[in-house]
Amino acid sequence: MNRQALRRDRLVDVGIAVVALVLLLQPALRNPDCDCRSYPWWGYLLAVGSALPLVWRRRLPFLTSGVTGAFSVATGLSTLPDPPVQAAGLVGLYTAAAYAARPLALAAAGIATAALAVALAVDARADAQDVVVNVLLFASAWLLGDSTRGRRERAARLEERAAQLERTRAAEAAAAVVAERNRIARELHDVVAHHVSLMVVQAEAGPVVVERDPARAVAAFDSISATGKAALVEMRRLLGVLRSDVGPDAPAAPLAPQPGADRIDELVAGARAAGLDARLEVAGDVRPLPPAVDVSAYRLVQESLTNAVRHAGPARAVVRLAYEPECLAVEILDDGPGADSPTPGSGLGLVAMRERVAVVGGSLHAGPRDGDGWAVRARLPLQPAGLAEAYS
Repeated sequence: MNRQALRRDRLVDVGIAVVALVLLLQPALRNPDCDCRSYPWWGYLLAVGSALPLVWRRRLPFLTSGVTGAFSVATGLSTLPDPPVQAAGLVGLYTAAAYAARPLALAAAGIATAALAVALAVDARADAQDVVVNVLLFASAWLLGDSTRGRRERAARLEERAAQLERTRAAEAAAAVVAERNRIARELHDVVAHHVSLMVVQAEAGPVVVERDPARAVAAFDSISATGKAALVEMRRLLGVLRSDVGPDAPAAPLAPQPGADRIDELVAGARAAGLDARLEVAGDVRPLPPAVDVSAYRLVQESLTNAVRHAGPARAVVRLAYEPECLAVEILDDGPGADSPTPGSGLGLVAMRERVAVVGGSLHAGPRDGDGWAVRARLPLQPAGLAEAYS
């Protein structure tokens, strides 16, 4: 608890103690049958002794209950006129029930019951009405405090459960990031291996081509240079992905080539077969993409259409690819109101998409559209800054 909350609680407790003191001194202050000038000094002492411990009631709940109870019994057995209500004793018993340890709270209830029974039995002025009223008041005070304890404990359990859930979600998100980085690293491994293989083949053929066709040899060496630059960029990305500890036990990379933007139409057709009214729109000058961008675009559309099929319900979806001079803009929109019984997913697809877009230096926005539906928009740079840096 912070200092401000502690200060507030202390002020509240001081206010309660003052109110209890006023109620206990009411016979001396307002009772017309009482000569206040002759009110005994020990009467004020009993009132102060009953009310003062309430200032420390949260810190020492059981002791507060015992002290206020003892002074309340002494006040009731004295010759002093009875106050309208034994406020200090009631608040003390409530405090023990609400804040003391459970065994002490039960002990306070037992002590209060015994003390009340003795006081009512000894007090010759007590009648049946006094017995009923006092029993109801003190029983209600204890039950109200016990109810407060129960609500506070339930709230604490809910907070702990929420904190545990948040920690679990954070751990799952971190695991998803690691898994996605593993997968991206394996894909980039294939890309780099492909580039290096091309360079090796072209370099081995170089000496022969130089003798037979010098012009073709120049073109081959230019191709080797371009391929090498691209391989350096992909290697830089790969090292960035592997900068975090992804573990040595990742499965071997698959030998099949990774899909790219040229196969997005297959994803759209598959979504239509699954019941989603989907279409593909392509704008700009279609051209080959850097391998990492090519794979990322495919995976973004794949994840987005999968989510639409799972969660959008009866809907239309459009996939837009815009080949701009410096980037590929990918947009997936659906207008679905949401399925009545959506297929459950892992809830980590957005984490994977953000990680994949970050690897190629792009930007991603995903969220609900105005009205119904969901939108995913990404911009994937075609010429990352790493190209110039890798070969500078």
